[in-house]
Amino acid sequence: MPTTIAVTGRAEERVAPELGVVTLSVGAQGAAREEVTSRTAAAHERLLREIRGLEASGALDTWSAGQLRVWSYRPWNNEGRQLPVVHQASAEVEVIFTDLAKLGEWVGDAAASSELAISGIEWRLTDATRRRVQEAAQRGAVVDALAKARVYASALGLGSPTPVELADHGMLSVQPMPVAPKAMMMRTAADVGGGMPATEFAPAQLVIEASVDARFTAEPA
Repeated sequence: MPTTIAVTGRAEERVAPELGVVTLSVGAQGAAREEVTSRTAAAHERLLREIRGLEASGALDTWSAGQLRVWSYRPWNNEGRQLPVVHQASAEVEVIFTDLAKLGEWVGDAAASSELAISGIEWRLTDATRRRVQEAAQRGAVVDALAKARVYASALGLGSPTPVELADHGMLSVQPMPVAPKAMMMRTAADVGGGMPATEFAPAQLVIEASVDARFTAEPA
């Protein structure tokens, strides 16, 4: 009677980021609505001119800019008194760099402007690289599962294990079933490049992980 061996295979791939996504907002606030709007609009236009220059130099993959929003509110002080109306204006901008050295230089300059606020930097891979590295991690997870199964089979004095079921981690049926291997999915650490502090310009390698559950059967040697 064959023995069933169930294992989890894991693997990871590390790769340097290729893209840097800078999210920032341009804005101002004050007591005079027209002055706030004018300052923000001028800063917004200066920012877009800089971005277009970066695009022309080949430093960018793409960029996008939201519309200018203006609103007003009356804040409260710590004594519970309502203060005069404050007007605020802002617009969101996203810039995706391919030149990561230029990213650090540009963000350092942008952070000095009182009208600009850096929301964060996210490190990413291109779609082609993501697919390639994902596949490598998936293959590595299967190899790891097979290696574990062989160790267990050898320890039990069994022959080479034969795969009967394969699935993404946590998706195998409760009871072993001799079916064809199923499709496997990838888990990515921080979605391949979680948010980084705005002061961090030397990105660490991104980690792409894959985990699979597998069942094997092995006959006595």
